[in-house]
Amino acid sequence: VATISDPHEIANVLGTAGVEYMLDDARAAPLKVHFGAPSCVPATPFDRAGATLAAADVAALLDRQEIKYLSEMMNYPGVVAGDAEVFAKLAAARTRNKPIDGHAPRLRGAPLAKYVAAGISTDHECFTLPEALEKLSLGMKILIREGSAARNFDELVSLLADYPDRCMLCSDDKHPHQLIEGHIDQLVRRALSHGIDVLDALQAACVNPVLHYGLDVGLLRPGDAADFLEVNDLKRLDVRRVFINGELVAADGRALWPRSRSTVVNQFHALEKVPIDFAIPVSTDVAGREARVIEALDGQLVTGCLRIRPTIAAGRVLADPQRDLLKITLVDRYENRPPVTALVKNFGLKQGAIASSVSHDSHNIVAVGADDEALCRAVNLVIAARGGLAAVAGTTEQVLPLPIAGLMSDQDGPTVARQYAALEKLAKAWGSMLEAPFMTLSFMALTVIPSLKLGPTGLFDVDRFTPVDLFDEN
Repeated sequence: VATISDPHEIANVLGTAGVEYMLDDARAAPLKVHFGAPSCVPATPFDRAGATLAAADVAALLDRQEIKYLSEMMNYPGVVAGDAEVFAKLAAARTRNKPIDGHAPRLRGAPLAKYVAAGISTDHECFTLPEALEKLSLGMKILIREGSAARNFDELVSLLADYPDRCMLCSDDKHPHQLIEGHIDQLVRRALSHGIDVLDALQAACVNPVLHYGLDVGLLRPGDAADFLEVNDLKRLDVRRVFINGELVAADGRALWPRSRSTVVNQFHALEKVPIDFAIPVSTDVAGREARVIEALDGQLVTGCLRIRPTIAAGRVLADPQRDLLKITLVDRYENRPPVTALVKNFGLKQGAIASSVSHDSHNIVAVGADDEALCRAVNLVIAARGGLAAVAGTTEQVLPLPIAGLMSDQDGPTVARQYAALEKLAKAWGSMLEAPFMTLSFMALTVIPSLKLGPTGLFDVDRFTPVDLFDEN
């Protein structure tokens, strides 16, 4: 009947206008969509996005009744360091009595205590149970996440039994073809399969979000809006009918309101590239030295930082698919700048390349490939579509256009799901062993998730919160 949705993706592309777009589009459906005010646009001062939301912009959004909270404060180094602009945004939420969502992967001890003391009340980035318990001990509420790339449910599910009033459920990015099969309902069923009491699971899914965020959603109390769903039983939890504000809006898996087409908004200024743009030239003195390599981790948003001797020929670093040492590139979509290119391991492609304009959080184009030509072709497909997902190898070229801000399709869900599944199938046929290659790709440039990522100027050490070179200096 309702969602808590963070519009910071489209805000990074279009600024406040992107948030306005989401508010307007959401009104076309009876679903109660509650938005937050994006707190980190861009995610860090080192990023290059399509817009900037200053503290005054955030405060203006928080003044709106339909904006229920301050979206996740991803700049946790800024909170810990006492950054004035960050604290102005936090203060804007506190003075308006609106909750603040957190984002603090691996943050522990004194830095975590300082983060929580700033008024941040939730976290969805817990990877281990001890981390979640420490955050609970400081007063935070834990959003147990299970998306397509980040899967933390099994590690944290016991919290639902021990802290049913302090937990909520979320996805934080889910494939289209998985989304149409289920969402929060799937997590409730999984909780029951782990032996969690049905009322504890439903409290986390249905009640805690309404109370924590102050949502305009009824809880079956006298005087409340009649917002509820009807299930066949409390074991399978198959939804039969959905009521919002007392009106029947869905039955037997079908929406009962007319579909409307969304308008198209975008900002995309990248021009076509050539293969030489993705070359990594090096001097002769780096021969035999180890390079920093991003280590993609299956089922996680965090990455490792490896040191590997790359393949070098004719004064250039080459991709080496036989060693699963591929090139990764970031192409600015807001200005026509040269790409930045580095190395990544664990994508597994033996040929071809995949590319995406869904690249958290600035949503420039990110691509991984087995050679420069394939990288170039995949990137150019995305540029030609003015945003989308692409896969190329040999004579095969396939693209899923995302015309709305380079993030969303104007087609129906099942159509998008089929196209997305076909792209993922190609990536796996070409050698990728990742469960979610495109979703994993989308986080390779997110400079607020440890440890090594690709930023707009090159490699970025998130732990040290500073750009770093491919090779260390002698």
